[in-house]
Amino acid sequence: MKNTDRDRFDVRLKTSSQAKKNMLERLKEAANDPERVAKRAERQKVAAAREAARKAKATKLLQEKEQLARQQSEDAKREEEQTALREAALEAERAEAAEQEIAQTAAREAERKAERDRRYAARRARKR
Repeated sequence: MKNTDRDRFDVRLKTSSQAKKNMLERLKEAANDPERVAKRAERQKVAAAREAARKAKATKLLQEKEQLARQQSEDAKREEEQTALREAALEAERAEAAEQEIAQTAAREAERKAERDRRYAARRARKR
C-alpha cells in the first residue's frame, strides 16, 4: 500500500489553504492591474451614458405624455365651446322659428277675422 503525502489530511488541508491564498493574491493583483482598471472605468462610463440616455428618454416620454394630455384638454375645451355655440345657435333658430310661427298664426287669424268681418258686412248689406 502506498503512503503518499497527498493522502494525509493535514497535508491536504495545508495545500487547500495555500491554493486559496494564491487565488486571493492573484485576484488582488488583477484588481490593481491598469488594463483591468481602465476596462472597469470604461464599462462604468458606458453604464453611466446608458443610464443618462434612459433617463433622458423617460423624461422625453413624460413630457410628450404631459403635452398630449394638455392638447387633449384643450381639444376638449374647444369641443365644449363649439358644442355650446352650436346649442345656442340651435336655440336661437328654434326661437326664431317659434316667433315666425306665432307671426304666421297671428296673420292667419287676422285674415280669418277680416274674411269674417267682410262676410258679416256683406250679409248686413244684403239685409238692407
